[in-house]
Amino acid sequence: MTHPRDIIREPVVSEKSYALIDQNAYTFNVAKSATKPQIKDAIEEIFGVKVRKVNTLNRKGKRKQNRRNGTWGKRPDVKRAIVTLAEGDSIDLFEA
Repeated sequence: MTHPRDIIREPVVSEKSYALIDQNAYTFNVAKSATKPQIKDAIEEIFGVKVRKVNTLNRKGKRKQNRRNGTWGKRPDVKRAIVTLAEGDSIDLFEA
């Protein structure tokens, strides 16, 4: 079995992800090979909460042009998971 920190990479910090926190849903970047049950088990083990639903999406990396020499590069592809928690549970992503 893989370690939960190998599945959950990092939380997504954006305005849309902040808006979802009000609906008790949190967004994370996850490993590309991670499945929904693996993501659910990893979140429950790391944060000690009850997960109600997991939605995943694959985002293709943007194609970007280098300013200096005009060559093209590509940002990495990312898999995200939007995790909805049970009522009364929450995750404190920004602990002091």
